[in-house]
Amino acid sequence: MNIKILFSGLALSGLLLYPVVIQAQQQEPDEIALANDEFENNFYEALKQKGIENYDKALQALQRCVALQPDNDAVYNEIGKNQLALRSFGDAERAFLKATQLDPANRWYWQGLYDVYYGIQNWNKAIPVVQKLTQWRKEFYEEDLVSLYMYTMQYDKALVLINSLDDKVGQSDKRAMYRAQIMQDDRFRKPKKESLEEAIKKNPKEESNYLELIYLYSESNQEAKAEEVAKKLEKEIPNSDWAQVSLFKFHLNNNEGGEAAKSLFRILESEKIDRKIKHRAFNEFLIFVNNNPQFNNDLAKAADYFEDDKEVNVPKEVGKFFFTKKDYARAGAYFEKSLAANADDIEAIELLLYTYEGNNQNELLLKKASSYIDLYPTHARLYYFAGVAANNLSQFKKAKDWLESGIDFVVEDAELEVSFTQQLARAFEGIGDVEGSDAYKRRIEGLLKLKKTK
Repeated sequence: MNIKILFSGLALSGLLLYPVVIQAQQQEPDEIALANDEFENNFYEALKQKGIENYDKALQALQRCVALQPDNDAVYNEIGKNQLALRSFGDAERAFLKATQLDPANRWYWQGLYDVYYGIQNWNKAIPVVQKLTQWRKEFYEEDLVSLYMYTMQYDKALVLINSLDDKVGQSDKRAMYRAQIMQDDRFRKPKKESLEEAIKKNPKEESNYLELIYLYSESNQEAKAEEVAKKLEKEIPNSDWAQVSLFKFHLNNNEGGEAAKSLFRILESEKIDRKIKHRAFNEFLIFVNNNPQFNNDLAKAADYFEDDKEVNVPKEVGKFFFTKKDYARAGAYFEKSLAANADDIEAIELLLYTYEGNNQNELLLKKASSYIDLYPTHARLYYFAGVAANNLSQFKKAKDWLESGIDFVVEDAELEVSFTQQLARAFEGIGDVEGSDAYKRRIEGLLKLKKTK
């Protein structure tokens, strides 16, 4: 009687083996069969050599095992694993095939064969192997099978499996990407549209059919059709948040700012819609408002929905957007809102002061900059803003004091040092110290020359 023994517990000292006799059953990968002492010694030697990555020596020991037991499936499985480690894919394939022929009910032998085909990217050979593996872990291997069908352009089979997995385990980003790729193919697009239209007629309360049909029409640049389906969805399912995602885009494209804002608020209020989609919709509305400032109040209201967002400081990012457009009034309003939530954000403080400078709000600039200096007494740029504001207000003595105090805190910032020096030359000229002003002007020339050489 052939007894199968599981090696369980290789001791670190002396590599002791503890054999446990088990009933004949499907083996795990490291289960091995021993026929006699010589076979056992060679098999053990193969495992030891594989463990220290001496794959050639392991294979030599396994060949001696083959000579002793030519029909031992575990030996061929080990040969396959060692050949695979050596990237000898042809020899590994032959070994695993032999193991599956001797024991076709052992999952691990099929897995080894799949590893070979995956390694050489032979997807056509991999497919029947993975189909076999679904006997043991159905949904797990079906995910791989979807990818294999995509690689081999068997889109019809992939789509059937995608729909099945969506129903059984829920949707995934990867399968959604595959579905979108399939729907680019005209063979599937038209019949799919027709079947979805028919499905909507039969069951007008099934939201997913509308969404998929909107997507298909949008992908084929049939925007009017897509909008028609979205409006039908809104009519049949008035509480559908997803209808608003599509309608929002159509309203923007049609320059319907008021309607777009209504849809945007529905999207932002929805608990069903992912935060990434909310951010994307908000950004699209932000770009729209840049060219349509009459909707700025709606934008400000929308920004309030992100007050508790821990990942993105939305008011600050909106402020940056308007700042790059040199719309300092709107930018400043958002930086102020950002600082109301996070008063210690020095970047937002600097940007806010830049907006005051850009708007020639010199009294406010001087007041804010000097108050922030009390909080950040070593932050050079705050002194610069205070000096600029004082100069612009013809308070030259005050400007001189702020600038002379702040320039000592400028570290490895040639551009800021030049700006300080320019303002100091202006301040000295303003108080009538021509010699001091000329000295700073000469220093400016030296700094600019030095900057060019770097």
